Amino acid sequence: MTNKTSVKTAAAAFAGLVVASALLGGCGDPKSKAVPMDDEYAGSSGESTSSPSASSSASASASASATGKDTGKYKDGTYSIKGQYGPVGEDSIDVTLKIADGKVADVQVVGHPFTTISKNHQNAFIKAIPGVVEGKPLKGMKVDKVAGASWTSDAFNKALDLARQQASE
Repeated sequence: MTNKTSVKTAAAAFAGLVVASALLGGCGDPKSKAVPMDDEYAGSSGESTSSPSASSSASASASASATGKDTGKYKDGTYSIKGQYGPVGEDSIDVTLKIADGKVADVQVVGHPFTTISKNHQNAFIKAIPGVVEGKPLKGMKVDKVAGASWTSDAFNKALDLARQQASE
C-alpha cells in the first residue's frame, strides 16, 4: 500500500467519524428535551380562552389560563382551551366546550398532528368524542381511551380540567 492510499483511507475514516459524531452528538443527553413548535397551529400548552354567556359575570381576565378552583357548579357558556399537547409536544389539540345547565351541550376538537399516523389518531378521536361527552355532566367527567392514541384522551382530560376551572361559579 502506498503512502498516498494510506493518507486517503485515513482521511476518509476520519471524515466518517466526524459525521457519525455529529449525528449521534445529542443522543442520550438527559438534558435534551423536545420543545413544541410555537406557531399559530400549535399554540402553547395550557393556553385557554373562554366566552361565557352574556348572563354570566365572568371578567375578561377569565380568558387567560385558568387558575381557579373547580367548584362543581358551572356557568353556561362556551370555553376554549388551546394547545393541550401529546407526549412530546409535537401534536396538540384545541378543545371548545359549550356548557349548558352543567352539561356538555357541544364539543369541538381541532387537531394539529405532526405525522400522518397522528392525524389518523386525532381524526378517529375527533369523530368519536361528541358521542362520548355531549349531554353528560361536566362535573367529574373524564374520558378513557376514546379512539386513536391514548395521549389524545389524556390531553382532552387536561382540557376538561381547565374548562371546569374556567366555568366554575
